Amino acid sequence: MSVTHTATEDAERPGGREAGRFLTFTLHGEAYALDIFHVIEIIEYRALTAVPMAPDFVRGVINLRGRAVPVVDLGIRFGQGATAVARRTSIIIVRSGDIGGTDGQDVGILVDMVNKVVGFGPGDVEPPPTFGTGIQPEFISGMARRENDFIIVLDLERVLSPAEFAAMSRAGREDDGP
Repeated sequence: MSVTHTATEDAERPGGREAGRFLTFTLHGEAYALDIFHVIEIIEYRALTAVPMAPDFVRGVINLRGRAVPVVDLGIRFGQGATAVARRTSIIIVRSGDIGGTDGQDVGILVDMVNKVVGFGPGDVEPPPTFGTGIQPEFISGMARRENDFIIVLDLERVLSPAEFAAMSRAGREDDGP
């Protein structure tokens, strides 16, 4: 499944977290959302190649059309334990901008299940709470009201810390040595 959006839609989106289109997914029984602007595609889970000395939340890399793409297990990243691979386990390929001083890096995010793309209007997203979500508050950009529940809207740039990916990138280049 590929996700596409136009530059016009992105330019017209007001205020970042207040309105826009978001990809929703489930992880450890909780509903999350990512701004669709960052989403490149969604793929079925496939075997990963382990990367020596990578942070524990990097489960490995996949070969995506000839490129090695690191796959982050959000369950581990959030301190909730490894994501169990099941029939609907998916990898969301995202572009995280300006990681390590580059123009961005494609990263896979391992999740239990991808749900759907939803639109949040102005006022649908509240500021993030300072406690009680089960993950670090700095990873959350807001809480979106949906029917009788909330969806945690992630701050992708904080979840995919530039410092950690820069260190991974340096380690990968050192491994490619003579």
